[in-house]
Amino acid sequence: MTSANLLLSVSGLSVSYDSIRAVNDISFDVARGEIVTLIGANGAGKSSILRAISGLIPYQGSIMYAGKDLKNIAADQIVATGVAHVPEGRGIFGNLTVLENLKIACWQRKDKSKIAADLEHVFELFPRLRERGKQLGGMLSGGEQQMLAVGRALMTDAQMLLLDEPSMGLSPVLVRDIFKIIQDINRAGKTILLVEQNANMSLHIASRGYVLETGRIVLSGTGKALTGNPRVKEAYLGG
Repeated sequence: MTSANLLLSVSGLSVSYDSIRAVNDISFDVARGEIVTLIGANGAGKSSILRAISGLIPYQGSIMYAGKDLKNIAADQIVATGVAHVPEGRGIFGNLTVLENLKIACWQRKDKSKIAADLEHVFELFPRLRERGKQLGGMLSGGEQQMLAVGRALMTDAQMLLLDEPSMGLSPVLVRDIFKIIQDINRAGKTILLVEQNANMSLHIASRGYVLETGRIVLSGTGKALTGNPRVKEAYLGG
């Protein structure tokens, strides 16, 4: 990976909650245009990594995005730098309409002329959101709320999306739809760091992956290589 292609570089990252070490001295890189997935059991530290990158929790170590050190930068400024986080649980505003949820994501943007085009792109990816534009976010189904959460992240015009369990709680049909849309977003130029319990689907679409156990990276490789790894098959792919 050349330095010109490097977008995110995490080095020696550790995260603790009181006396519990959730992430223990991990390092990894994400290149521009990649889908990189983090897989592992609940409690492995995957979500804590995304929260650290987003500036939501304190950490030790170094996180560099596009050559800029993110340490001690406020979360809203990290979004302005080009990183958008779609959290587990979606975090949409239930008392705002779908359209208001999408537009509120643009509050820091200066390129007003591009906002309308980006909104149309979101509606092309998620036609259901166009239909539900005036409906309150809290009235949407789980799948629609996930679409809205991803759409809202896209409206920040971030170049990198951090997706935390985007398929959680969705029907098998919607899971396939969400993963297809993730690929479409990637093909349109966005870099994606994906945390997923659905290891099979996430490794299938990933350029590369990292396997975490108790806060440490224990395996890494291309998505294809990890899918064929006996240890990964036994632990995460049902044998």
